[in-house]
Amino acid sequence: MLNGKTLVLLVLVAVPGASATRGQEPAMAAQIPAPDDSRRPARSQTMPLRQTHRFWDKKNAWLFAGVGASRALDYSSTLNMRRRGNREILVTNDLVDNHAAFAAVEAAASAVSIGTAYLFHRSGHHKLERWTSIVHIGAATSGAVRNYCLKTAHPTTAP
Repeated sequence: MLNGKTLVLLVLVAVPGASATRGQEPAMAAQIPAPDDSRRPARSQTMPLRQTHRFWDKKNAWLFAGVGASRALDYSSTLNMRRRGNREILVTNDLVDNHAAFAAVEAAASAVSIGTAYLFHRSGHHKLERWTSIVHIGAATSGAVRNYCLKTAHPTTAP
């Protein structure tokens, strides 16, 4: 550990040189004046900063329909898995066995996905807006495929 005298000496040596440091910038670049920006047209006059689109455009409508369809597929595959005797790993089995509550959870998951896409849309992250739905479709569909691929759990009987 540093003692008090060493720490004070280190601070006294480091602080005066800190104002002259320019990080990654070369020494000559700090001395070159910036070009006059008054001659250039403003960026907003030449081209828009971002291309915007309506939130409920055709592409998002199809993506949201895909989210709903993949959640419906997940709902049916999870109920099928429970009927075959397998256990659910992400939520409790009591929730899955209560069909109305489980349907509400699936609908809420779809609503959260659309809400997240809307937040990305409002903040200008349009690629993330689309990718939210794409990733959700992929995750829900792969979970449903996994549920259908599980073997039926056969109860063991004592001889």
